[in-house]
Amino acid sequence: MVVSSQPLATLAGVRVLMEGGNAIDAALSTAAVLGVVEPSSLGIGGDAFALFYSAKDKALKALDASGRSPYAASLDFCRKSGFKGMPQRGIHSVTVPGAVHGWSMLLSAYGTMPLGKVLQGAIQYSEEGFPVAELTAESWHESEASLKDDEGAAINYLVNGRAPKAGEIFKNPHMAKTLRRIATEGADVFYKGDIAEKIVRCSEKKRGLFALKDFADHRSDWVESVTANYRGYDIYELPPATHGFVTLEMLKILEGFDVKAMGAQSADALHLMIEAKKLAFADRDRYLADRDHMKVRVSDLFAPKRVEALRSRFRSDQAAGEFEAVPLAADTEYVAAADSEGNLVSFIQSNFMGFGSGVVEPETGIVLQNRGHLFSIDENHPNCIGPHKRCVHTLMPGMILKDGKPFAALGLKGGHVQPQVQVQIITNLIDFGMTIQEAIAAPRFNHTEGVKVGLESSIPEATVQELKRRGHQVVSGNPESFGGAHAIMIQPESGAFVGGSDPRKGGCALGF
Repeated sequence: MVVSSQPLATLAGVRVLMEGGNAIDAALSTAAVLGVVEPSSLGIGGDAFALFYSAKDKALKALDASGRSPYAASLDFCRKSGFKGMPQRGIHSVTVPGAVHGWSMLLSAYGTMPLGKVLQGAIQYSEEGFPVAELTAESWHESEASLKDDEGAAINYLVNGRAPKAGEIFKNPHMAKTLRRIATEGADVFYKGDIAEKIVRCSEKKRGLFALKDFADHRSDWVESVTANYRGYDIYELPPATHGFVTLEMLKILEGFDVKAMGAQSADALHLMIEAKKLAFADRDRYLADRDHMKVRVSDLFAPKRVEALRSRFRSDQAAGEFEAVPLAADTEYVAAADSEGNLVSFIQSNFMGFGSGVVEPETGIVLQNRGHLFSIDENHPNCIGPHKRCVHTLMPGMILKDGKPFAALGLKGGHVQPQVQVQIITNLIDFGMTIQEAIAAPRFNHTEGVKVGLESSIPEATVQELKRRGHQVVSGNPESFGGAHAIMIQPESGAFVGGSDPRKGGCALGF
């Protein structure tokens, strides 16, 4: 089974499975096609993260395929450049793209097909074209003005100076050529060959800081996942620099309450989750950084005694503004894939914001991500900009194991809403007994700041009014702000795969 945000991509992954590939092969084929048919959200100019349950090893593997800042990056440069914060767009928001290196590492370690075979679907859609989906056309149009401002973006992602319309056939010949190079020459052509040279030249023309050494020294890392048990289920996330631990911290706070008795979509349950989110995000904002620069152990953030201290800080009848962190010693797309051998993959890849930095290398068609925007310019913060350093990340594929066996892979796009939605899906599954599709489709909240919280319109009016009475400032929020989730659950009794795809998006789950 494969589930993703786009039917063409899901089908590409299923085709790989039907041709004898495994879940890793299928997930990467799906991600590669997504980068072609949803170029605003992800592509080979972005980063990737993966959780993988290996049936052969009976163990969970975690890969961090995120990039680092240039060696020449520094706080001093930012100050001399007059930055009041890290630029949101442009060449100085770019970090080394890690996705292609991550693909190569995953395939080498656990795949069964060569990279060239896995990339065939993406190459085909780049060369022959694909019909642009409605939601994709909308996001493309929203970026039209910024695409016009960059030569490479205008050449590769506009049609006669405009964004393609829904249903229009779009081709990307430069991307097709780039993917063919990667398919035949491997990841080295991206990091040590002429693709790297072209990206560095593009950076130099825009007075960026990249040098060939930044690409040649790039590496993906096998890492230890972080985990917490929630009511008998083991929840796994990637370690920093992702904020996956926020989901774990929220769940451990919730575990001290009878959420099931409160009822799904009740004011009591939503109030509790919203307040737990505020507490966990206070920790994220204070402590999260490149794991090599973290000043605390992640597991200490949701240790039993500290969780008790967190629970004591909020009131059941009153919404708090922002919590201070409790002191402690010292556009994106998601893919899930499962195969008959028992392998399960939770994979996520992203440009960050729509079309990333807005910088596109003209000859290759590569949209460069803008992850560097998330660096801090506070010299006392562990996430402060520096040379060859990972910035904090919102990408967080999740996985659930029950009694040591894979139970579900889940994830979503949506930036800071990702931990919130993961918690809502997990509690819908575990506390409220929903099916995976019900758990994904159920109405959501999205806390933004202070007492502001977005609520989807299908949340009961009585719940809305009670939350207002408790001091929450309820706002509607645009549909994008509630994320787009996908998941595969494995039925414990039969071993059958059950896929769920977010009705807020245009994707699907397919299996055989």
